Amino acid sequence: MGARVGMARRTVDNFLDLVRRSGLVERDQLERVLLHLKKEADRKPITDPDYVALRLVEAGLLSRWQCEKLLEGRHKGFFLGKYKLLDHLGTGGMSSVYLAEHLLMQRRVAIKVLPRARLEDSSYLARFHREAQAAAALDHRNIVRAYDVDNDGDVHYLVMEYVEGRDLLALVKEDGPLDYPVAADYIRQAAEGIAHAHQAGLIHRDIKPANLLVDRTGVVKLLDLGLARFTGEDLASLTVANDENVLGTADYLAPEQALDSHGVDARADIYSLGCAFYYLLTGHPPFPTGTLPQRLMMHQRDPPPSIYDDRPDAPEDLVEICLQMMAKKPDDRPQSASEVAELLAGWLAAHGRAFDSGSPSGGSSGKLAAAAAVARRQSDSAEGSGKLRAGRPGSGSAPQHPGPKAGSDLRRHPGYPLGGARPVSPTASDTATGAERQTVEGPAKSPQVPAFGGDVDLIAEPAVETRSDEQEEAPKLD
Repeated sequence: MGARVGMARRTVDNFLDLVRRSGLVERDQLERVLLHLKKEADRKPITDPDYVALRLVEAGLLSRWQCEKLLEGRHKGFFLGKYKLLDHLGTGGMSSVYLAEHLLMQRRVAIKVLPRARLEDSSYLARFHREAQAAAALDHRNIVRAYDVDNDGDVHYLVMEYVEGRDLLALVKEDGPLDYPVAADYIRQAAEGIAHAHQAGLIHRDIKPANLLVDRTGVVKLLDLGLARFTGEDLASLTVANDENVLGTADYLAPEQALDSHGVDARADIYSLGCAFYYLLTGHPPFPTGTLPQRLMMHQRDPPPSIYDDRPDAPEDLVEICLQMMAKKPDDRPQSASEVAELLAGWLAAHGRAFDSGSPSGGSSGKLAAAAAVARRQSDSAEGSGKLRAGRPGSGSAPQHPGPKAGSDLRRHPGYPLGGARPVSPTASDTATGAERQTVEGPAKSPQVPAFGGDVDLIAEPAVETRSDEQEEAPKLD
């Protein structure tokens, strides 16, 4: 079941005692497995608790993560309110995320847990509740749904839809840049979800590949509304209360958002989505090197490196859409996420690519209107000034491109996670360079994850980047 650093080796009896005390397995179910093990032991004694743990996993009574914690000597912390924790999916800037199952309904969900250390600052709890409020205001197939927000003593948590698949950051890292129609469809779907959020008065402010999940059927879902702001919200908001002047992720941050996170409008999300599109096409963010301040400055003043450096055969009309989304000036970008969805739907239709426009918010199902939107935007960009252009260096008028190879099927692209993908966390790494999560949250200092020690609860503290070396101890067991 994996190495257990610093833990004394436990006997089979020790392990089974912890299993019973944990309450994870019904007594009669455990006894049935033990009966089979006893028959095996008649032939050869069983002395390895790892083997017993594996048999309990094979019987479907425990998850691997639960066994790992039990083998480390844990028997508390597996339950949170009405939910049983099955796995630790990830840790991010403000929370840890767990896979869990409702005790009665047996529905699997993702649970985002606010660490106890954050409760010392009431503004973080307020922000956590604001995320729940923002998620509750949205109901769209391209947005991860929120089911409930609650607390179990001093543990506050948000219950969300569980998406089995991969985020776009991990997908590209593992599979490489995506085929053009697949990338276009993923960003189109993301734009549909973002448009729904904007229509509800929400600006996400942290659009990035790690916050876009793709399920096993190829449906993209937007997540992590922890930095979302309601349109018209008082500037004396949660972020200001935390003395955080800049919010977002450096590799995908709009120029105006780096200057003032609180005054941005929906077009900042369009820029960030354009940077995510660039990542899907090239395999790296627009400005992957340099310090965090240097990258923020590049977003302010430098044109992104040519997509053709990585993809010489990229369709110019598709590159044009990506670069329009990444225009430095908000007025030079598509003015709404719905327009982005229409542009990409038009591109897919013009290149003979079918797509599923089953989003309840609609907005891009009319292919003729979408194709007209593409033509209109391309015409406008040809006449405008100061906009990023898609033409290859040294080329004149843009030649016609046949697009992706004939016969390509979106649902057969290797980017679609059709089998065996590990569940992902809403808070994963978000740069192609392998650097940890580069979420800019002002000067506030945050605790790091301590080692998993004998007196530490299973609800672990989150790891966040910080310029401080300070650490806080994890909470003790009751």
